[in-house]
Amino acid sequence: YKLPYRSSNVNASNWPDAQSTYEGAMSLWSTVMGHTNMIMHSFGWLEGGLRASFEKIVIDLEMVQTLMKTLEPVDFSEPELGIEAMRDVGPGGHFFGTQHTLERYETAFYEPVLSDWRNFETWEQDGAQDATQRAHKVYKQLLAEYEEPAMDPAIREELTGFIARRKAEGGATADD
Repeated sequence: YKLPYRSSNVNASNWPDAQSTYEGAMSLWSTVMGHTNMIMHSFGWLEGGLRASFEKIVIDLEMVQTLMKTLEPVDFSEPELGIEAMRDVGPGGHFFGTQHTLERYETAFYEPVLSDWRNFETWEQDGAQDATQRAHKVYKQLLAEYEEPAMDPAIREELTGFIARRKAEGGATADD
């Protein structure tokens, strides 16, 4: 019918744990494979959307950014394929020092915010934190470093008035 539709990476877990991650990942993958037009509520949901978690926001951010990098179209242009670099290096050589590699290595792969790719010994010596613990640390750091963006005082006043009107109408308070 060619109608737009939305979906989400919903999960039923009560905590930002392995269950929330694998259920969210499978939901997100289904959403992408179904060519969803808009992904709603893709960050932080738990318990089917009844709860949210700052740690889950960080975990979902990592998952979505990784998937976005994975789904980038492959550039098959001659400069990107590196045919000239292959000719220059020849059989048995390596590409680490070629200009072609040096121009691309910093952006060729997704650099994770949360994943820990160190070996077991190094990870253990550094406190053996799991992904949820690392996500907790990341969100605390983000909040500590947050700087309120500049905003026209008239716009701020309008938004404050809107919030006050909605609260008066019986909506949930910001503290709930």
